[in-house]
Amino acid sequence: MDRTSRIAEEIKRELSDLIRNHIKDPRLPEFVSVTAVKVTKDLRYAKVYVSVLGDEGKKKDTLAALESAAGFIRHEIGQRISLRYTPEFSFKLDDSIEHGMYLSKLIEKTMGHDKESRPEGGQKAEADEE
Repeated sequence: MDRTSRIAEEIKRELSDLIRNHIKDPRLPEFVSVTAVKVTKDLRYAKVYVSVLGDEGKKKDTLAALESAAGFIRHEIGQRISLRYTPEFSFKLDDSIEHGMYLSKLIEKTMGHDKESRPEGGQKAEADEE
């Protein structure tokens, strides 16, 4: 693991704690998770990917709350992690968890439909064999 990856992981851990325990913004829902942090090689910029369960309005409010707290977040990260430069943060929505849940529901629905269309034991019905 290279240096930027280690720093990105440390930032991710600290950001998760900050968002969960220290940012008091009513626009932030209870379930916000930091899924990934990508830091540039020069450590000047960091893209933070967050996952939010909820409707589009809740997602936009969450991004707005995080963007408005970006200065506080940058200051706190600078205090918690000793780096020469504390990166500027930009926040992006990560919908991979919701997409995965959607795919799981489709698979379950398909599997359930498959079981209903087959007789018990997965064998052909007697009427089909005659």
